[in-house]
Amino acid sequence: MSVRRLAPDAIQPATFAFSDANLAWIDTLIAKYPPGKQASAVIPMLMRAQEQDGWVTKAAIEWTASKLGMTKIRVLEVATFYTQFLLAPVGSVAHVQVCGTTPCMLRGSDEIFDICRKRIHHDAFQISADGKFSWEEVECLGACVNAPMVAVGSDTYEDLTPETFNALLDGFAAGKPPVPGPQNGRHGAVPEAA
Repeated sequence: MSVRRLAPDAIQPATFAFSDANLAWIDTLIAKYPPGKQASAVIPMLMRAQEQDGWVTKAAIEWTASKLGMTKIRVLEVATFYTQFLLAPVGSVAHVQVCGTTPCMLRGSDEIFDICRKRIHHDAFQISADGKFSWEEVECLGACVNAPMVAVGSDTYEDLTPETFNALLDGFAAGKPPVPGPQNGRHGAVPEAA
């Protein structure tokens, strides 16, 4: 797992602004917190910035800090701690987060990483030649019994094999993402023999 840093200044936009609809949503969000506790809105605000622009920019971090009355470093700490926040531009179709913890490694995540290196880009956090895909290694995605697994956006794809992972990438490329969850027919996390 690598250190999480913001994208280089050369590709950072100079400014950030939420859409009018997102500004209204943010005002409603902040109003839910008692006086003095508005900083608790930092995670949903960063997630909304990412949903709007595809990644969390330095300007979005600065805007969020100003809106919440927080220091920039505090918001940066949040953005760089959680792997759900994408700190650089990613593929336009899918950014694949591959779990690299022990259960996934024991059940074949190395093969998933190899496919990412061959089909997307040799290096993590790089966008594929067609601009559609990117990938990274993340820590536990939370379904160890269904290892190995990946996350794409808010969906997880579990019980992967090289064949099912290749099919998953093919589905995203064709605009037909597979149904999230186990990819081997298992229901949830029931034992495979059940």
